[in-house]
Amino acid sequence: MAKIKVGFIGAGGIARAHAYAIEALKFYYSDIPEIILESVTSARKESRESFTKKYGFKKAQSLNEFASNKEIEAVFILGPNKVHFEHFEMALKMPSVKYIYLEKPVCSSQEEEQKMKVLLLEAGDNVKVQVGFQYLQTSSVRQALKFWKSGKIGKPIHFDLKYYHGDYLQKTYREKRVTRLTPAPDGGAMADLGTHGISLLMAFLGEELQITSALQAGDFQDVPAGSDLFSSLSMYDPNTGAVGNIAASRISSGSGDLVHFELYAEKGALRYSSQHPDFFEYYLEGTDQWVKQVVGSHYKPVTSFPSGHVSPGWLRSMVHAHYLFFTNDDQQSNIADLQHGLAVQRIVRETADHLEIFRQEFKHETNDRKIK
Repeated sequence: MAKIKVGFIGAGGIARAHAYAIEALKFYYSDIPEIILESVTSARKESRESFTKKYGFKKAQSLNEFASNKEIEAVFILGPNKVHFEHFEMALKMPSVKYIYLEKPVCSSQEEEQKMKVLLLEAGDNVKVQVGFQYLQTSSVRQALKFWKSGKIGKPIHFDLKYYHGDYLQKTYREKRVTRLTPAPDGGAMADLGTHGISLLMAFLGEELQITSALQAGDFQDVPAGSDLFSSLSMYDPNTGAVGNIAASRISSGSGDLVHFELYAEKGALRYSSQHPDFFEYYLEGTDQWVKQVVGSHYKPVTSFPSGHVSPGWLRSMVHAHYLFFTNDDQQSNIADLQHGLAVQRIVRETADHLEIFRQEFKHETNDRKIK
C-alpha cells in the first residue's frame, strides 16, 4: 500500500479537525493510502509540541526546519489567513511535496492572487492543490448539484444564499478571535464564512460571478470598521443573466450554523438548508409540488460507516474532501482546486472595495443624522 507523509502548518482548531478527518479515512475507505503524520509547525513552540503529542505526529519543528524536511510529501496550510500565501509559496519549494491542502481564503491581496496564478502554472501537474471548501462534499449539496446539472429545471433566473453565525455578538468570543477581525479581504464575515457560500454559488453558476453592490452592518467599538460582521453582496452571472444575493453574518442571533440556498430557474427551483442536512428540495413547473429528495451518506466509492442512511455532517464532508485530496478517485466530484480558490478570492477582495464605497456613501450620512 502506498504511503504519504503529512505535515501541518498550524496547530489550532481547524488543524484538529483535519487531524480527525485524516484519522477517520481508514474507517470509511478500504483503498486509502497509509497516512503517516510526519511533522507539525506553528508560530508558538508550546502549541506545536502539544499538538504533536496529542494527535500522534512524529515531530514538532520550527518553520525553517519544516521547510527543509525531505520526508514531507503533503502539506496542510492551516495558519492565519494573512500568511496563507507565504506558506503556499514555501510549500511549493519543499523538496518532496506533491500535495498541498490550502485552507480558505487562499490569500489576502490582489498581488498575492496574481503571484499564485504564476506559481500554479510553474508547478504544472507536479503538485496537486486542493482548497478547503469541504462544504462542496456535503451529501445533499453533491446530489443537488448533480440534479441541477441534469438541466431539468432549465436556465437560472435568480438565487439567494446566506451563511449565518451569531457568535460574534458576544464580546468574550470576539476577544478570543481578534486575528479574525482584521479588515477585509484578510478578515471579516465574507472572507471567513462567505467564501464557502461563494464557492457553493460558483459550483452551480460558474466562476465568473460579478459583484454589483455591497452592504455592511454591525458596529462594535472593538471591531475595525473595515471588518464586516455582516455583509451582503448583490451578484450577477454574465453567462446566464441570473442575479441574486449572498449574505454572510457573524452577528445573526439564534441562527446557529445556518447555510440556506435557493435557486430559481425557468422550469423550476431547488433549495437546501443546513437545518435539514439529509435532504434537498426541488420543484418542477406543472407539478404543483415541492419534492423532498432524501440523501444519506451518498458517496463514491460506496461506504457503510457508520451507515449508508445516516444524516451527513460537516466532518463527514471534510473526510471525503481528504479522500479526494489523497486519491482523486471520484471523478464526478466538484473539487475545489486553486483556480476555484482564486475565483472565490477575487469576490472576497472586490467585496472590500464595494463595502468601502457603501461606508463612504451611507454610513457618513447616518452619522450626520445622529449629530443633528
